Amino acid sequence: MAIVHWPVELQHGQVGLRPLRAGDGSEWAAARQRNVSWLRPWDATQPPGADDGARTFRAMARDWNRQARYGRMLPFVITYGGAAGAGVRAKWPLVGQLTVSGITYGSARWANLGYWVDEQYAGRGIVPTAVAMAADHCWFTLGLHRIEVAIRPENKASLRVVEKLGFRYEGERPRFLHIDGDWRDHRIFALNLEEVGPGLVSRLG
Repeated sequence: MAIVHWPVELQHGQVGLRPLRAGDGSEWAAARQRNVSWLRPWDATQPPGADDGARTFRAMARDWNRQARYGRMLPFVITYGGAAGAGVRAKWPLVGQLTVSGITYGSARWANLGYWVDEQYAGRGIVPTAVAMAADHCWFTLGLHRIEVAIRPENKASLRVVEKLGFRYEGERPRFLHIDGDWRDHRIFALNLEEVGPGLVSRLG
């Protein structure tokens, strides 16, 4: 049985993770619109014949938070206090998204982690910090054993994230996920609890 810890807010330095909220729609949509060309090559798409049905952002946020309360996923937004005019933490801007999905307990105890960041904030160490916080939370609070990240071979920025944090490369999965309109190959990176010592946040220095 899952031990549910939701809602959760995490912070390290000027990087924060907080739950995706129904009221984030305008800020989230503006960030996505600014970054259409930056994110399109890495965005998940629906394969032919699939139809999940159109839904509003508020409905999506409510559904994801409901799943989080059941221990199935963690839908975070990434916030950043180093932005101009960020002010107090409550007003830190939304600069990306990090989702822990496929949370499985029982004898597996693993999850998959995915993320994106606004192009204007790329290269500031925001994503490695967010990944480290989320992964440590999964290991040390949720009691998971394995965290996995799937990355397209062409996504050099994302590959640098897992390299910086010491994720182990496990090989390629051909046509693994439907991304940018087709089934795409992915490289699989993972870490088990026994490999992380005090955690990934401690590796950020």
